Amino acid sequence: MKKITKSNKKILRRILPLFLLISFILYPLKVSAEVAETEINGELINASSEFLRDLDFETWQLVAYKSPLFENKLILRVIGYPGNLRIDHPTDLRVESGRKQWLLDDKTLLNVELANDGRQAAAEFDLDALIQNLDKNRPLRLSLSGVFSELPVPPFVVKEWRSIN
Repeated sequence: MKKITKSNKKILRRILPLFLLISFILYPLKVSAEVAETEINGELINASSEFLRDLDFETWQLVAYKSPLFENKLILRVIGYPGNLRIDHPTDLRVESGRKQWLLDDKTLLNVELANDGRQAAAEFDLDALIQNLDKNRPLRLSLSGVFSELPVPPFVVKEWRSIN
């Protein structure tokens, strides 16, 4: 093996930052997704849709949208994957951020499409009150009794939810 000389080290010190900068320009990191039109309850609705993992490494899809079924309130749909998980209803969703806590009402059985879905792997919650009480895009921790004990929600997802409201 060849030794790296002092002159080669100087060249690497100059080229490496340039290489990193070009790499980030050509292949930017995904910082957040955007709110996009999504089909929900047979209609195209602006929604935030993110896949997150709980502390047990189970994947969950979180979809936040304004629901015409609930007077245009902001609704959070939690969908379990791989889809064989059953969520008993009603089960309130606990949300924590620092010392603050909220309980979001389970609205699942009021949505005929979800109430008649035999998989029972999705639940909907009233997100309106929580979003109205948040003045910053803070990280949240969700817990759903008997389903998951802690699902971290990063600030960029909270920002998406707040942008819909």
